[in-house]
Amino acid sequence: MALVSTINSRASKLSVWPLYILGFVPGGLYLYWGITNQLGADPVAALEHQLGLWALQLLVASLLFTPLRNWFNLNLIKFRRPVGLFAFYYTVFHLLTYLLLDKQLDWGAIITDITKRPYIIVGVLAFLAMIPLSITSNNWMIRRLGPVSWRRLHKLAYAIALLGAAHYMLLVKAWPTEPIVYCLIMAFLVGYRFIKIRRRVFA
Repeated sequence: MALVSTINSRASKLSVWPLYILGFVPGGLYLYWGITNQLGADPVAALEHQLGLWALQLLVASLLFTPLRNWFNLNLIKFRRPVGLFAFYYTVFHLLTYLLLDKQLDWGAIITDITKRPYIIVGVLAFLAMIPLSITSNNWMIRRLGPVSWRRLHKLAYAIALLGAAHYMLLVKAWPTEPIVYCLIMAFLVGYRFIKIRRRVFA
């Protein structure tokens, strides 16, 4: 408990703003490595995959803040907003890499993918659902919508998490360990929230 109290105390004194700069560093490095041919034989595929994986990992991280507080009294909630926003930013970078570098704005091929490839359809749905959350992730929108409506809207994060994990699973077209692990983690974190809500409603 002393360690948790120390972490909470120090975290409360930290500013979240450096995260909005540091969060772009991994993507910038990967882009540089791609431009300088340091990502292997298919740099576009490597960049696209890594950006998507970071987006998924950040989604996982954004869902961990509440359980950490509830289970261990570890209060890092102030960092949830930048983590969630960077999940969106890296999803945008992932999408732009697909559109600009992979498909080179070949809209015929893009439309074919969107209408016929399940993993693309699921990925697009996840991206579209993230847009209203990113737009409303600021104090002005919380005041405008009201805390209750804002919280209801941001429950979309649970669906987005499951869609992101499903996108990864469908993309690999097999049963490797990593996508399965992400699906199980997302299912656990989302399931935990539904159980908590159900207990609150029927208590």
